[in-house]
Amino acid sequence: MIDAHGFRLNVGIILSNRDAQVFWARRVGMDAWQFPQGGIKRHETPQMAMFRELKEEVGLEPEHVNLVGCTRAWLRYRLPKRYVRYDKRPVCIGQKQIWFMLRLIGTETDVRLDAAPRPEFDRWQWVHYWHPLQEVVFFKRSVYEKALTELAPLVFAGND
Repeated sequence: MIDAHGFRLNVGIILSNRDAQVFWARRVGMDAWQFPQGGIKRHETPQMAMFRELKEEVGLEPEHVNLVGCTRAWLRYRLPKRYVRYDKRPVCIGQKQIWFMLRLIGTETDVRLDAAPRPEFDRWQWVHYWHPLQEVVFFKRSVYEKALTELAPLVFAGND
C-alpha cells in the first residue's frame, strides 16, 4: 500500500539475541546488508505484516520470538530519484515504517532463509547493536539510526 504522499507502508524488524546483538542479513546476490523489512498489505495491521515478513524472510514463527516493542510513530525515508519508478502508479517515493524489536527465544537453527519461494537473503550473522549504521545503504541510514536509538532501551535494560 502506498499512502497519499507516495510512501509505501512497511515494517522493519530488528531481531536481537540474548547478547544484545542484532540479526544482519545479506540480500541475495548483492553485497548489501540490511534488517528484514517488507510491505504492509491492505488487510494487515503492522504487527500482522511483521510476523508474515519474519516467516517469509527469516523462517521464524511467532513462537520463536518475543515481541519486545515497536517505534511510537512511522519513520520515513525517501528513495534517491534514480530508484523511483515513475512509470508505476501510484508512484512510490519512499518507505513509511513501523519498526519492531524482537528477541530470539528459539534457536539459531530455527532461522531459515529459504522459507519463501524467492528468498530475500542468502547469508546472515549476529552483529554489534550499532554495527548496521556503518553498513546500511546511505538512504536508509537515518531511519536505522532513529529506530535503533528509540528501541535501544528495550535491548539494553538491565544489561549495564
